[in-house]
Amino acid sequence: MSAELIHRRRWAILAVLLLSVLVTVLDNSILNVAIQTLAQPSPTGLGAGQSQLEWAVNSYTLVFAGLLLTGGVLGDRLGRKKALLFGMFVFGVASALCAYASSPAELITYRGLMGIGSAFTPPATLAIIAQIFEPEEQPRAIGIWTGVVGLAVAAGPIAGGALLEYFWWGSIFLVNVPIVIIALIAMVVLVPESRDERAGRLDPVGVLLSIAGMTLLVYGVIKGGQLGDFTRPGAWGPGLGGLAVLAGFVLWERRTEHPAFDMAYFRDRRFAGAVTAIGVCSFALMGVTFFMVFYAQSVRGYSALETGLLLLPLAAAQMYLAPRARHLVARFGARAVCAGGLLVNAVAFAGFLLLGRSTPVWVLAVLFALMGAGLALVFPPATVMIMSSMPREKAGAGSAINNVFRQVGGAIGIAVLGSLLSAAYRSGVRDDVDVLPAGVRHAAGESIQATLSAAARLGPEGRGLVGPANDAFIHAMHLTAATAAVASALGAVIVLVTMAGKPSADPRRASAPPGDGGPRPQGAEARR
Repeated sequence: MSAELIHRRRWAILAVLLLSVLVTVLDNSILNVAIQTLAQPSPTGLGAGQSQLEWAVNSYTLVFAGLLLTGGVLGDRLGRKKALLFGMFVFGVASALCAYASSPAELITYRGLMGIGSAFTPPATLAIIAQIFEPEEQPRAIGIWTGVVGLAVAAGPIAGGALLEYFWWGSIFLVNVPIVIIALIAMVVLVPESRDERAGRLDPVGVLLSIAGMTLLVYGVIKGGQLGDFTRPGAWGPGLGGLAVLAGFVLWERRTEHPAFDMAYFRDRRFAGAVTAIGVCSFALMGVTFFMVFYAQSVRGYSALETGLLLLPLAAAQMYLAPRARHLVARFGARAVCAGGLLVNAVAFAGFLLLGRSTPVWVLAVLFALMGAGLALVFPPATVMIMSSMPREKAGAGSAINNVFRQVGGAIGIAVLGSLLSAAYRSGVRDDVDVLPAGVRHAAGESIQATLSAAARLGPEGRGLVGPANDAFIHAMHLTAATAAVASALGAVIVLVTMAGKPSADPRRASAPPGDGGPRPQGAEARR
């Protein structure tokens, strides 16, 4: 495919790439609204227990995060189109298997297989965007990419609620299959192949170290969130082991002649500041949206579909502002825009302190719109900075780093803020659950849903638990939201300090794209 033809088709190619991102992100958020259905006995659900439900979600996250860097590196070395086609094919097959899983164990296994497919998809899409768009168009294209990610996060619960209302639980997975088939056909026809032509031999030691380190770290984070106690050996043991392996990965990459990822990029303060902004933003966002589902459904009594609709202001704000963030970057600089976005998020999270049992729904809409605006001011500029900080031939690895910090930040946010929420809630209902039989008190204090379920089994005697449970949850939610607000504000300070100064004078980088202030990848003139 000629360079001129690729240039003419670049927006059509972007549309195809967005389809792959939409389906992978959408399905992950769809599952969140199906948890209650999967817990019910067959044929309505799978009769999954609490631990099995958690691993149905976490098996995907664990595999996805563990293989992200590997997926990006292999795409650079072997071909990004090949990596994208492989990832989408595996994702589609795993989706079909999930739809017809006959047990929780099968669902957990197939969700892990979906994680393998997804690990090859986002790095390849961003890397291909870096290849087909000129530097001056990349901020707009990446803004659209991040906007679609935000849309998928919000659309997932809506689509899931609608499907569960009319079809069986497997439909939330089966809906992926026709979309994947269409995407694969369009990719074969439209998407050009690209790779790092100057790459040396593969770095199997580095690849294995990155997989082992990321998997252990994310497993420790997930386990700590499940236990609600990061001091337990089952949590800190794997976490520290993962950090040790990742330290070995860094040392190996600095010594080998053909590293999977060049650690020298982290010496660029602007690169480091950008990945920090993405990690902090994901930490706070995922932790807050985690407890918002319980607030909407357990405290306010909204259905799964209504809960999903509450996220529409977030999606709308992000979809509108993300492609336009480049104009603010051109005027004020990426550092100011990213820091400003984190501060907007801090204000939105602090606004959750206003929420009570009967707060008007428009307050929620405003807070979610603010969250969407904050995300739109952080993710696009930070992603552009990461991608433009690296040579074009390393775009897959750069995209993988972007997604690693996004995914790991989100996993840590759910685990840490979820544990804080759980601990505060348990403390708040400790005296109230004494009316329950001794054998169920501990389990009933784990979450508001567990308390309400135990109260329902008691009949009229359990009604007195509903009010205290709601009050305890709202207090725990306020504490968690305040923590997320503080984290976002500290992230803004870190970004202001880290991104200060001039870009590194690295010979691997050229001049910055107009208005972005960031370094420009090599080879930009070659496509003109």
